[in-house]
Amino acid sequence: MDNNAPDQKIDITTDVCPMTFVRTRLKLETMAPGQVLEVTLRDGEPLKNVPRSVKEMGDHVTDLVEIADMPGTYRLTIRKG
Repeated sequence: MDNNAPDQKIDITTDVCPMTFVRTRLKLETMAPGQVLEVTLRDGEPLKNVPRSVKEMGDHVTDLVEIADMPGTYRLTIRKG
């Protein structure tokens, strides 16, 4: 079993800061510790701010990769702390 298989997914590619983190935080608050959230986000402020803010709130970024067929779009994987 893949320990990073997401329990939940959200797409914040059409949102702007600070809503990118707000939506991510709200989704994480509905999840149990240890569950995994996959977030699709764009380059720029969201890519810089969301992973940093997630870490500051005590959750764990387990992966961050650019989606091969979608330049400028990334997949962020978070394990709820």
